[in-house]
Amino acid sequence: MRTIVSISVILLCYSTFLTAQEDQAGYADNWPQWRGPDANGVAPAGKPPIEWNEDLNVKWKVETPGRGHSTPIVWDEQIIILSAVQTDKRIQPDASAEDQGHNQWMSPITTDFIHKFLVTSLDRNSGKILWQTTVREELPQDGTHQFGSWASNSPVTDGVNIYAYFGSRGLYCLDFEGKILWEKDLGPMEKVMSFGEGSSPVLHESKLIILRDHQGQSTLHVLDKNTGEEHWKTDRDEVSSWATPFIVEFDGRTQVITSATNKIRSYNLEDGEVIWECSGMTRNVIPSSITMDDKLYFLKVNNGYLSCLDAADGTEYYSAQKLEGIQNIFASLAGVNNHIYITGAKGKFYVVKSGAEFTVLSQNNLDDSFHASPVIIGNNLYLRGFKYLYCIAEE
Repeated sequence: MRTIVSISVILLCYSTFLTAQEDQAGYADNWPQWRGPDANGVAPAGKPPIEWNEDLNVKWKVETPGRGHSTPIVWDEQIIILSAVQTDKRIQPDASAEDQGHNQWMSPITTDFIHKFLVTSLDRNSGKILWQTTVREELPQDGTHQFGSWASNSPVTDGVNIYAYFGSRGLYCLDFEGKILWEKDLGPMEKVMSFGEGSSPVLHESKLIILRDHQGQSTLHVLDKNTGEEHWKTDRDEVSSWATPFIVEFDGRTQVITSATNKIRSYNLEDGEVIWECSGMTRNVIPSSITMDDKLYFLKVNNGYLSCLDAADGTEYYSAQKLEGIQNIFASLAGVNNHIYITGAKGKFYVVKSGAEFTVLSQNNLDDSFHASPVIIGNNLYLRGFKYLYCIAEE
């Protein structure tokens, strides 16, 4: 049985589509992008622990640099994370600008310190840092949310190169030794309120897809992954969203599906033609579409309430089951071996059995905060906290 999980409040179901990367060599044995090899949060195989804490089943725990809520990716022996690291270089703040909205609700967190935007590689088996590359060093001109970071876009890899996207601070292609091969500046974005950036890039064969929905001119870009040159770009009538595009193949065409406020659209990957569209979702769209079968699991907004529906017809198996002790959840769900892993923001985790009945298998705690999504490879569970990266495995 293939279980599909997501943090999304609303998801799309295209049960006849095939994911574009299911048959790519090496994907099933790695975690090459946000949401894993099939972009749905499910590990194809594995048996990580269902119980852990600071003294149980922690294979290793290492402190990570700076701040970043992007989900790690893993290929072969390397774990790749993105971070924004504050330096001691300070630009004199503009007092008039600093006073504007500082105490207002949802006012952005700003900084007058230069930050390094860092790509870090760690050894998958030990957590040892293998290399670090600073791709840019500058003052973040945009604000971010108290729950956000300036490094919330997850990287992606094809197993040959790493593509690190820092939104307004640029896109970078690196090899697996940390050398920058090319870079591209797509310009600044202006996100609504203080929510910051977070949509992640997607790869398909030789193409790299980036969605940039914001308060300025929103765009969808398709680039050559080897050079960064643009195949095509299309303007979008959309406001800020944080959804990551989803790639599917159907009826001989590869489609790029985007979720947003005004419309949900499918673009032809080859030329940007709109294949189909339907009504949009709501303001501040975060969910990405996925293909699925069997059961659909999702959370209510950012709260600790889990529901399960039949993915084909929406039949409710259970609804709004409270995960006690969890107030906020910003990480997506992950699944493997008929288990669903749920990450609370304050370091409380649930493991729930997949199926039509709500069955809690364990509740676990770690001494950190977590916004990045879990990564599962084989019998290892990787959890990125604000301060530490954990590898959870049977002792």
